[in-house]
Amino acid sequence: MDVNASYLGVRTITLMERAGQAVANQVLGIAKPEGRVAVLCGRGNNGGDGFVCARYLAEKVHTEVFLVEADQEITSDIARSNLARVGDFVKPLAQFDPKRFDIVVDAMLGIGLKGKPREPYSRFIKMLNESRKPVVAVDVPSGWPSELSVKADFTVTFHAPKIGMSRGNSGKITVADIGIPADAELYCGPGEFVLLPRRNKNAHKGDAGRVLVVGGGPYTGAPAFAAMAAMRSGVDLTFVATPESSALPVSVYSPNIIVRPLDGESLSSGNVDEVLSRASGMDAVAIGPGLGNANETLRAVQEIIRKCDAPLVIDADAIAACGAKRSILRGKKGVITPHAGEFRKLTGKNLPEDIRKKSEMVRESAASLKMTILLKGPTDVISDGTFVKLNRIHNDAMTVGGTGDVLTGTVAGLLAQGATPFAAARMAAFTCGLAGNLVFEEKSYGLLATDIIDKIPLVLRRYL
Repeated sequence: MDVNASYLGVRTITLMERAGQAVANQVLGIAKPEGRVAVLCGRGNNGGDGFVCARYLAEKVHTEVFLVEADQEITSDIARSNLARVGDFVKPLAQFDPKRFDIVVDAMLGIGLKGKPREPYSRFIKMLNESRKPVVAVDVPSGWPSELSVKADFTVTFHAPKIGMSRGNSGKITVADIGIPADAELYCGPGEFVLLPRRNKNAHKGDAGRVLVVGGGPYTGAPAFAAMAAMRSGVDLTFVATPESSALPVSVYSPNIIVRPLDGESLSSGNVDEVLSRASGMDAVAIGPGLGNANETLRAVQEIIRKCDAPLVIDADAIAACGAKRSILRGKKGVITPHAGEFRKLTGKNLPEDIRKKSEMVRESAASLKMTILLKGPTDVISDGTFVKLNRIHNDAMTVGGTGDVLTGTVAGLLAQGATPFAAARMAAFTCGLAGNLVFEEKSYGLLATDIIDKIPLVLRRYL
């Protein structure tokens, strides 16, 4: 939401200023005029909030700032700029002793922690808890939600309570409005990319994901577009399992995709075992682009989905196959990408025009199917059955054929790189929409699906 707010014109430095001031107000509400306050800061933006807090506190009470890590380890320019403004109050870490202070501000670790906090943070969390001094936590208690976390008496959390926060684990919770626009939470933006796992610098070929596209037969462009988009989204290897009749045309689109021909002119039950064998070991399987709606093909699709263990992206005629036999989705994980007509085939429901009612219908359907749904439209609606996000980044030239296949491949590529289905759908909708907007600036209504594919890396380079 911080990143999305910046994208919408609210600068991160402004959010940090308001956050730090909100924490300072909480502390001053309980501090005595002659009181002493310690602000314990980490190296991230949580620590940056602490620096701002210290600046406001120092105007009223004795304040000392302690850096848990060396100042050169601070990760953001904004946090560093705020540290420079409280330099006179920074004391050597060796001098930190909670017993010397009446209140301690915990600005060490924020949200996003994976596992238990490591040294030196674990040591200071234990020190605070053993001291029994009043602690005011910034956004969330450091270490939360792991077993080792600060036992805060007060937590000033920003914008909204974080899921799982309670008085038991966070003390008295105050929600501070720091000016994050509601649209930063409701609409997809570049902030979604924080949900894409970081790559291992020692990775080998295939470690960044393997995608299988099952498509083609009647149509050759669709599976090729999906595969090319998956490659451009950052996966290492993309395969296309397609009927023999379309194998050569698909391979001509790009030498970067690996084509695996299937016997016959269209997908049939005789291809099921081979497709499942190809799907083994894949990080994501996209099924549907260009398959057509022959009865034999739809039966084969149903069998593949029912037996496939990999995360799925289900598009085009494969959506109708799921609608005809929804039980095949039981126990599956992935994303379904219908437009309004395909949503009707999937659920039997007609979508309302009102965006709120439409969002609720998509959420209910996603909850019922236990799959993420990315409903394509003038405003995309994305839900995992619990939460709903909207995407309005695209343009009306993107009705051109093949754009849906590009979206399918991008979802599959991000899913294969370790994103959750809900995150992959959100990132893909924003990525393809913005890529389409970049193309529109150059080619207007002459935009083509392949043009969008070429712009996907530009979006990723800008925001990853």
